[in-house]
Amino acid sequence: MTRKNNAKGFSAAAIFTKPARLLMALGFATLATACEQADEIDTRAQNILQRMSLEEKVGQVIQGDISTVSPLDVKDYHLGSILNGGNSAPGGGKTSRWQEWVDLADAYWSASTDTSDGGVGIPAIWGTDAVHGHNNLQMAVIFPHNVGLGATRDADLLRRIGQVTATEVKATGLDWVFAPTLAVAQDDRWGRAYESYSEDQRIVSELGEAILQGLQGIPGADSFLDGNHVVATAKHFVGDGGTQYGIDKGDTIGTLDSIKNIHAYPYHAAIANEVQTVMASFSSVNGEKMHGSKMLLTDVLRDEMGFDGFVIGDWNGHAEIPGCTPTDCPEAFLAGVDMYMAPESWKGIYTSLLAQVKDGTVPESRLDEAVLRILRVKIRSGLLDAGLPSERAGTARANLGTDAHREVGRDAVRKSLVLLKNNEAALPIKANQNVLVIGQAARSMEQQTGGWTLSWQGDNNANSEFENGDTIYAGLKAAVEETGGSISWAANADGLTADNKPDVVIFVFGETPYAEFKGDMSDAVYEFSTGSDLAVLQALQAHDVPVVSVFLTGRPLFVNPHINRSDAFVVAWLPGTEGAGVADVLVEQAAYDFVGKLPFTWPSDGRGLPIDQASEDGVQFPFGFGLSYASATSTAALSEDYKLASADGGFSGALLSKGEARAPFSFFLGDSSNWKTPAGPFNMTSLGGVVRSRGVDYKAQEDSRQLSWQGGQTGVAMLKTQRAVDLTTLAPAGHLVLRMTYRLDQAPSDAVTLGMACGDNCKANLDIGTLLQAQEIGQWQQLDLPLACFTEAGLDPKAVQSPMSLETDGTLSLSLHEVTLTKGEGVSCP
Repeated sequence: MTRKNNAKGFSAAAIFTKPARLLMALGFATLATACEQADEIDTRAQNILQRMSLEEKVGQVIQGDISTVSPLDVKDYHLGSILNGGNSAPGGGKTSRWQEWVDLADAYWSASTDTSDGGVGIPAIWGTDAVHGHNNLQMAVIFPHNVGLGATRDADLLRRIGQVTATEVKATGLDWVFAPTLAVAQDDRWGRAYESYSEDQRIVSELGEAILQGLQGIPGADSFLDGNHVVATAKHFVGDGGTQYGIDKGDTIGTLDSIKNIHAYPYHAAIANEVQTVMASFSSVNGEKMHGSKMLLTDVLRDEMGFDGFVIGDWNGHAEIPGCTPTDCPEAFLAGVDMYMAPESWKGIYTSLLAQVKDGTVPESRLDEAVLRILRVKIRSGLLDAGLPSERAGTARANLGTDAHREVGRDAVRKSLVLLKNNEAALPIKANQNVLVIGQAARSMEQQTGGWTLSWQGDNNANSEFENGDTIYAGLKAAVEETGGSISWAANADGLTADNKPDVVIFVFGETPYAEFKGDMSDAVYEFSTGSDLAVLQALQAHDVPVVSVFLTGRPLFVNPHINRSDAFVVAWLPGTEGAGVADVLVEQAAYDFVGKLPFTWPSDGRGLPIDQASEDGVQFPFGFGLSYASATSTAALSEDYKLASADGGFSGALLSKGEARAPFSFFLGDSSNWKTPAGPFNMTSLGGVVRSRGVDYKAQEDSRQLSWQGGQTGVAMLKTQRAVDLTTLAPAGHLVLRMTYRLDQAPSDAVTLGMACGDNCKANLDIGTLLQAQEIGQWQQLDLPLACFTEAGLDPKAVQSPMSLETDGTLSLSLHEVTLTKGEGVSCP
């Protein structure tokens, strides 16, 4: 759901209270020592800079992915950094053995420090997305995602998690993590909502500060950035959690004060704790891409907030600035990005930046500034003197997945659980009970760990791929049997009869893994009335057996029908590998109570409309809600009104009427700066200015939408929903046509694609450029295209997310009045 943040009156003084106390406690002597150390670091960095060639300087500000960068490349191009992206591991597979990580770290280190070519030999720093533990490793402890940690409200726990993560990252020879995420998520439909600790910036600040201290250590202490800690990254600056409609990489709209008071708020504590790097956000603020915002990256982050580390871009994020490409973007560098994250485009960026410094497009003084910032971080972290990764004290297989580390993960699971309902004291599970656990999710490490686990999306992960951890069912089985009870598992309720009823059923279900934009939603509904999990609960209800539901989710969703059919309802978020922590709280003999509190407001319907914490409109369970065994009272039946135009997830066939999208679809404009700019109102422009929309007249005033492409690069206009629609509910695909009532206002100068899409690598495109060129300008007309044209080109008509898109690289102008799917027969396919 979208939220209006209700926190007001925050000031810099309030923001700095805790860090200030911490730093003051260290004393003036420590401050003086810190100043001396800073001078020494700066002097050393300056000395190194003076010895560097221009080519070495350019290489230092570039980071490439290990899938495209060899150790020889690092040596030849003097690259300052490498990363392993979500789908990159040493050797090219999904996962790798510990020794392979260490061997590759050694290879990069040796290559970057090789001075045989006369270079300075500056060690490359290896960054990794350790966002909930060292999550690319199958032998590491995977912690609950941030949304679950936000429910704990336990800063000390977060500090311990940071320490464990640092230890396990160091165990593989790596030095830098792209964490913590300081997003203040305001919309549950965002596919990265689970990466946010809370909708409340104060909680994000407190918990982000704590995990940062665990990762880097505490400034002023001898252990700060020592061999047991890593360089951390506060991300994504700024506004990533506030995008309109929760669209990933979208646009955050608001006054500069509101951006500072909400989305920049947690960065003050991070900067006070000397976070070494900040990652720029993919998203935009008021239409300006963050990677190109000098005002926010330099004027605000550095000059106003005092950040003195270096800014790292996100995955080819520079390419989304209007006019930029993955291999050419001085605008990002001039705005304040100090290091390009150019995973596969690094060589092109190297070539273009080198030329731009030589021709004066980028002043060498700006290059020197960025290099110095990177060198200072490398010196502060001890990287320049650390030696070969395999020879460092912390590089050890024995430091991964230890019992002590697993206990921290299990503690995090216990404290993250939120109890929403417990009628008739269905919980805790008593001793000597016969328990039936239902649901594939109960035995799925993949589902309980979520996205950013072993791979980017975290999907297609078999249990056998995890070397540590317990599924939720394994934890329940051990706990129930320890009490003298019996336990079994079933995929569903089909085998349940009156003769074999258990004492209690535990139903584990929820979201399947996703990451980033692939998790974006167009509503806040978990599933509609025909959903398979709701069907299981309805079947259980018919058997009159107590039901405890355990919901795995990365965000609050509308699940009132599921709650109504459960005697107890537990939100377990995405708990990670230590699923046994669930049983610790659910089974009475374990003696743990629920302590988790909602870090986000829980919705009372599926619309995803704005919610103000101070009102009850749209709120089912308020921010901070969470029952305990002592506080649980009977929960009355909840409203099951989805409050959506199409509560069954279907549709009538109307896609666009009088120029406006019809539910469940929305209208978007797109170009390389943002492929999904919301365009509900007529007068809109894609973020890069390639496609423009305005209202025009047909039968009435502004009852149609004119779309104009400016040419020069790809632009798209489309209807889209995140929840797939089955078009064949209208009629068999062979009996349907896509009918467009339109007017051609300017003939196309290039090919025009009319497309439909059904998910990743599932789409069908028809070239209608020739057809349009033959049409009369300025006349309203009707075009009927058989749906079969699209199905024959690869469309799955039962899982359509975009039923219409228009795309061209050239100029074009046409007006749309109505688009429908209807029974009929169209002309032949174009």
